[in-house]
Amino acid sequence: MQFAETPEAPSECRICNDERQYVGHRGQQWTTLEELRSGSYENKVIEGDPGVVSIFTAPQIAIGQRAVLVRTSRGNFLWDSITFIDDKTISAIQEMGGIQGISVSHPHFYSSVVEWSHAFDDAPIYIPLADREHFMRPDPAVRWYNGKIDLWPGLTLIQCGGHFAGSAVLHWADGADGKGSLFTGDSISVAADRRWVTFMRSYPNYIPLPPDEIRGILAAIEPCEFDRLYGGWFGNDVREGAKEAVWRSAERYIRWSGHAGKDSAL
Repeated sequence: MQFAETPEAPSECRICNDERQYVGHRGQQWTTLEELRSGSYENKVIEGDPGVVSIFTAPQIAIGQRAVLVRTSRGNFLWDSITFIDDKTISAIQEMGGIQGISVSHPHFYSSVVEWSHAFDDAPIYIPLADREHFMRPDPAVRWYNGKIDLWPGLTLIQCGGHFAGSAVLHWADGADGKGSLFTGDSISVAADRRWVTFMRSYPNYIPLPPDEIRGILAAIEPCEFDRLYGGWFGNDVREGAKEAVWRSAERYIRWSGHAGKDSAL
């Protein structure tokens, strides 16, 4: 989480103090982009599937999530954000056509999103209004939204709630060879067995979501067709049958929470 510039480090981080995250045993830690750029960090920029470019930092910073550059026929959209950004990364993305828009699945991944926008001609940053209190670096590039935005034909932002009130996913209708792709960050998290996903209020603190929140997520994404699902970390994907996997996983989750019968369809 990047904060607006101040003479001294803030006294606390709202995100770390929230029950969904935690402050480590060594106490609150702070750094700056300048400090990171003077170290040994670099970003890996890897195009796996056609039009899907994963960007992540090595060695890992913080929780180690990836950003994804979704390359569509109408332009490039950056889904999720990472902390580290340098001239080498900017140059690599410029060679692919730059960035025309940005959004983030939830506040744990806000990181240096404003820096990313500034590096690419102040590309608009779409953030759900429901999570405004968690956005610590105000900027004119931010576009607050509610519900759903059709960014351009075939590319849609959907606020599905759950993990945070504003948790969102990105649907790319032309992804996965036209079968559709869903980019989820932590809003829907890919499990260790990648045929399954899960849903939590807090992953590190193991706080589950209530069944009605799960049903709300499903209702928000039900109109979308998708065969592939991209989670928050590199390689953290459901490669095929993703929509069925989400529904199957939700039914299992709700059944074991004790809120549905064995044969219930949610």
